[in-house]
Amino acid sequence: MQAATKPPHYHAPHDPLHTGEASILGAGDRTAEGDTYLVQDILPKELADVAFEKMIQEVAWNTMFHRGGEVPRLVAVEGQVNADGSFPIYRHPADSSPPLLPFSPTVSLIREHVERVLNHPVNHVLIQHYRTGADYISEHSDKTVDVVRGSNIVNVSLGAQRVMSLRTKKDVLATTGGKRTTQRVPLPHNSMFVMGPATNTRWMHSIHTDKRPLSMKSPAEFFQGGERISLTFRHIGTFLTKGEGRIWGQGATAKSKEDARPVVVGGPEAEKLLAAFGKENHESAFDWEEWYGKGSDVLHFNPPSD
Repeated sequence: MQAATKPPHYHAPHDPLHTGEASILGAGDRTAEGDTYLVQDILPKELADVAFEKMIQEVAWNTMFHRGGEVPRLVAVEGQVNADGSFPIYRHPADSSPPLLPFSPTVSLIREHVERVLNHPVNHVLIQHYRTGADYISEHSDKTVDVVRGSNIVNVSLGAQRVMSLRTKKDVLATTGGKRTTQRVPLPHNSMFVMGPATNTRWMHSIHTDKRPLSMKSPAEFFQGGERISLTFRHIGTFLTKGEGRIWGQGATAKSKEDARPVVVGGPEAEKLLAAFGKENHESAFDWEEWYGKGSDVLHFNPPSD
């Protein structure tokens, strides 16, 4: 795979001064494992000025559930649908996930700029609408069974500035005297946070709540009335056939489309994949080959209720 090309807005990283509990980082700062960086002004002004409003109208927003509760943000999933109706699948532990729809017009334009910066394709996007400062996403590492190995994961921010919190995984405590390193990266409107694979392996990330009244926030923080849209683009190597009956690719047992196998719903194989997700979420030395190398054909973790 070609190395990612750094955009004009990106400067060679330097080690920031660490003050207080967490380092506050920005464009040009060495972030996490050094394969992670912030790009400002990723979109041209004419697109950045209208993208938020257009996405509110164009995207099919859904409520998602996890562990029986409503996820505290609206979500949508879009991707590259092939001529035969097959499409990429990104699996993660959730009770339900919205159906993948083809890239909507504004998301397609944003995708073009993302790919130009990364110098590798992205064929899947999870879109999230943080409606107020009370919406958030809990600390986690992205699950990589389906993410093309060595590729970056990208988060484009539109609207109000929120802070990406990064923290080393808990298993480092034994070697660091009981301390986890914490970093915070403010994500302003029209920025792109690029997270490399080494960072995702050894760090967790989150967007905490920010319930301060708008009167206490900076102009960047109350832009768009405090609402934020994030687009998490990934290069996915696992695919489902039209109708979601068969699966193949990097994260499946069948690696080619010709050998695609029926999807699995629930049962021991689902429990095994969930265990692997848990391992990846908490172990900074996660062994991808051991847990994901043979592939899994699980699509749904629980049988559908009547």
